[in-house]
Amino acid sequence: MVDSQYYLPNEIGVASLDCSEAFRLLSPQEKMYAHYLSRAAWYGGLAVLLQTSPESADIFVLLQRIFRKQTPAQLEQVATATGISSEEYQAFLVYAAGLYANMGNYKSFGDTKFIPNLPKDKLKALVKASQAFQDQPTEMEALWDSCSCLLYSLEDRQKQLGLGDKGITTYFSGNCSLEDAELAQKFLDSKKLSAYNTRLFKRDNGGKACYEVRLASAEQKDCAVEGECESCCGSFNFEDKEFTVKRGDYAPLMEKVSHYLKKAQAYAANENQRKMLEEYSRSFTFGSVDAHKEGSRYWIKDKGPIVESYIGFIESYRDPFGSRGEFEGFIAVVNKAMSERFANLVSSAEVLLPELPWPREFEKDTFLKPDFTSLDVLTFAGSGIPAGINIPNYDDIRQSEGFKNVSLGNVLAVAYATQKEKLTFLAEEDKDVFIKWKGPSFEVQVGLHELLGHGSGKLFVQDDLGKFNFDQSKVTNPETGELVSSWYRGSETWDSKFSTIASSYEECRAECVGLYLCLIKHVLSIFGHEGQDAEDVVYINWLSMVRAGLLGLEFYTADSKSWRQAHMQARFVILRVLLEAGEGLVGLEEVTGEDGEPDARITLDRSKIHTVGKSAIHRFLCKLQVLKATADVEGGRALYDLYSTVDDGSAHNFVRLRETVLLRKEARKMFVQANTRVSGDSVELVDYESSAAGLIRSFTERFHDDAEQLEADLLELCKRDAPCWC
Repeated sequence: MVDSQYYLPNEIGVASLDCSEAFRLLSPQEKMYAHYLSRAAWYGGLAVLLQTSPESADIFVLLQRIFRKQTPAQLEQVATATGISSEEYQAFLVYAAGLYANMGNYKSFGDTKFIPNLPKDKLKALVKASQAFQDQPTEMEALWDSCSCLLYSLEDRQKQLGLGDKGITTYFSGNCSLEDAELAQKFLDSKKLSAYNTRLFKRDNGGKACYEVRLASAEQKDCAVEGECESCCGSFNFEDKEFTVKRGDYAPLMEKVSHYLKKAQAYAANENQRKMLEEYSRSFTFGSVDAHKEGSRYWIKDKGPIVESYIGFIESYRDPFGSRGEFEGFIAVVNKAMSERFANLVSSAEVLLPELPWPREFEKDTFLKPDFTSLDVLTFAGSGIPAGINIPNYDDIRQSEGFKNVSLGNVLAVAYATQKEKLTFLAEEDKDVFIKWKGPSFEVQVGLHELLGHGSGKLFVQDDLGKFNFDQSKVTNPETGELVSSWYRGSETWDSKFSTIASSYEECRAECVGLYLCLIKHVLSIFGHEGQDAEDVVYINWLSMVRAGLLGLEFYTADSKSWRQAHMQARFVILRVLLEAGEGLVGLEEVTGEDGEPDARITLDRSKIHTVGKSAIHRFLCKLQVLKATADVEGGRALYDLYSTVDDGSAHNFVRLRETVLLRKEARKMFVQANTRVSGDSVELVDYESSAAGLIRSFTERFHDDAEQLEADLLELCKRDAPCWC
């Protein structure tokens, strides 16, 4: 029997992201702008297939070819004729929908592989009986042969993403180790090159290791291009190793992205949008992160647009080293009523920031008031859809020029809706109040997490000229009482210094800020919560966090003692901090469920949140910020690893609790997104039903115009790098 965590269940939730009303209210120009940006995002999002696993793109093309010839309903008749049961066929549809929703065959949340929940020989029979196979038997046979083995393989290393023997990654060639990743980071720092849009390939040249750093770009020539003093490409000797920097990763996809961004420029609302798109296009054409940074500067200046977007190699959660960005692009429409609340939160930020538990010197010199809007997502291309975002991720821009926050309203509306009977690990008396206030409390947490979590805190830096952004003769470390003795130097960044723990550590810091500041009555009143309602929001926000910490155990791999999801690791860390606070604040016990199977119960004493709870988060949050600000990697790693430990030796047997969590886990929902289509002078929105079949149809119709060429490009990109993964 295969462990159920490697299947997507037939009854998995599938929800539509409804944007029809918001889209209807756009002007014809805004609709065209949104349409072309969406096209850029969808084509760029296909790069995620190549960033996830060696086989993902091949599987994608196999599915596209099958479903372009026959709809899920038509193919079902073929399935029945080949002896496949309705449950097995549904399992195939769920697998296909899962591959599309995650842009690969590893879960975007948790990085675990998933395989079809039907026998391999039955899936092979269905592929062979399909119209696509009848029309092109040789090509389809070759395609099946290229991916069928890995499609089903659950060898230990292939069960999850990771580097070296810990898992699968395509950010690095198969022969790369953590030491190679560290060396490459040093090389990139020496060249002042960002890792965000790169991959690393290692080869042996007569016993000497040679490294290829490949930049994502449409342009494949390595010469200097317009705007460059000298080419960043070429061969370099570094620490007695040869490094070559080349352009052209995902070239046909980057060409499409650039093409559609240029088309969107014609419909931009203002000069900031035009210049932003010009720089983005330059970035994807030439592989320049500097151009993307420049585009991001214009993006920050584009305050309060009706159609909001961001696109590029953004989040580094899935790079095992924590430096390379996964491609994502979103286009969304502002929800004005909800945005007003967030604007009020922004207005209160300067009053709230001094409430945070670190000294004034550890806060940014000035708070650069960002845009904070609630958006209804029209398009979110990538491996998964978050509830809120704080971007850009470039430290230098965030520290001195600002950032934007967005809360994705139509994602929040459907992602966290829960049925009472499916609520795990809570006491019966908490379930009704949890269901009532989960949505509103999460909205408060997202707002605080994004704006004042990710938006707060200073990094101490000494630039290349030796200039400091703090007074090193006066600023003391509140944890030691001594002068600050470490800081970031030159081109060092938070991600490059803290690497493998950076993402989760920062998510933990932001979550703690949310817990801490939600205790302030003024914050709750901004979101319309007063009196007993406000107290219930606080209670459920804290209860949600400790429950999420327990649920986080699903995303821990016991064999390699590693975490697969940054946010869930962060929440587990917070659970441990609050358990350690003692005094009966949090209760966690193992029980037997009504079904006779192992269960667990987590409780929170609401009378102690403002005292014991606040004090514990105060102490921990101050430590997190001080270690981050002072670039104290050793101290930060020691602290974070301590609380991330999953063991059976403490007051709670987390190893056994993990088994209980896996037994009772619920699969995350998948989202169906609409397509846009130009019809004459107008743009139509095409919606699909909330089902696996609807999700599949949305993807087969998404790339209808140039499907064959696109599929050929993906197969060629796959084939070119295939030898690198062995």
